[in-house]
Amino acid sequence: MARFLRPLLRGTTYTRLLHLWVPMLIVSVWLYIDPWDPWVPALVLVPVGLVPAVRMGEGVQARLLLTPGEEEPGISVTPSATWRDRLRTVLWLELRMLLGAAAVFATVWLPVLTYELARCGWGHTPSGVPLLDQLPAHRAYALLVPLPPLALYGAVVGLGALVTAGARRLLGPSAAERLAALEERTEQLLERTRIARELHDSIGHALTVAVVQAGAARAAGDPAFTDRALEAIEDTGRAALADLERVLGVLRESERPVSARPTLADADRLLDSARASGAEVDAEVAGSVEAVPGPVSREGYRILQEALTNVLRHAGPVRVRVRVSVAGGRLALDVRNPLPAALPGPGRGSGLRGIRERAALLGGSARTGPHEGDWQVRAELPLG
Repeated sequence: MARFLRPLLRGTTYTRLLHLWVPMLIVSVWLYIDPWDPWVPALVLVPVGLVPAVRMGEGVQARLLLTPGEEEPGISVTPSATWRDRLRTVLWLELRMLLGAAAVFATVWLPVLTYELARCGWGHTPSGVPLLDQLPAHRAYALLVPLPPLALYGAVVGLGALVTAGARRLLGPSAAERLAALEERTEQLLERTRIARELHDSIGHALTVAVVQAGAARAAGDPAFTDRALEAIEDTGRAALADLERVLGVLRESERPVSARPTLADADRLLDSARASGAEVDAEVAGSVEAVPGPVSREGYRILQEALTNVLRHAGPVRVRVRVSVAGGRLALDVRNPLPAALPGPGRGSGLRGIRERAALLGGSARTGPHEGDWQVRAELPLG
């Protein structure tokens, strides 16, 4: 019994009933003017529903009154963008008026019917209500008194559920809106993954350079070399702190643009850092890296950063050949160094895996592993 009466204790039941009553206020005004043409309001709703902003207003009302408190009600609050959306809005307005008329009928006439049945059951004659004034006084009508309240309960709860289902169907997101929402959600997930990669790449690169520089300075025993090593550690640490602050800023401000991230135009900083760590970097750039699109250039920078970090971490200060090529609608990155004594393996380590994932994310490819006597990291990214 408690479960049966539970809808009567929910505020949503009554906000949905209010939502059904609202359009009937306008209809009642029209019926007061011309009671013989009740179809005119339904006809007027056709051009009204074609106005794009009407869909947004109906969506806001539906969310507030039909699905209060729900985070994902499945009801759009954007204007109509296509004719399909406009026609769905027209159908929604007609459905809302139809269900509203049924709700008004149920909430007005069923209580009246309950009262008249009770009067007849007590031996009184009907009070002159149309359609009920012919009921004879008889105590048997007292047995029918519970039926109208039950019908009213079913009408209020059922019509509320029906109008909510209709709102989700007719005011729900269109295919384009669902696609946009999916893309936004995908972008959020990719941004989280990107932040984790950048923390790994930037901080890992800085720590690797610092460790290599400190070890080289201690082994060299040369004050001048030690000063250069400390200066390189300081520069790399400052750059890592700047990257860390930017990534933390992205976490604090989800709307912050990504244009502040370094691109291949800032690659000299990586090359100078590797040279300061003792590596002999032979770099060659073919094509205009400034013309590379922002997303490709930013991911290319991170791939190059991880490749150089991988060299310093596993091979130490060795000769490194870096080739950057922009041609034929593709960006090619090639980093080679002599094979270290202990190979990291093509599938080991989150850094190498991150390189392949970055390339795949942009529709490109990456290869990491031994090649012609060297350790090679090669990535090709489409510019389109």
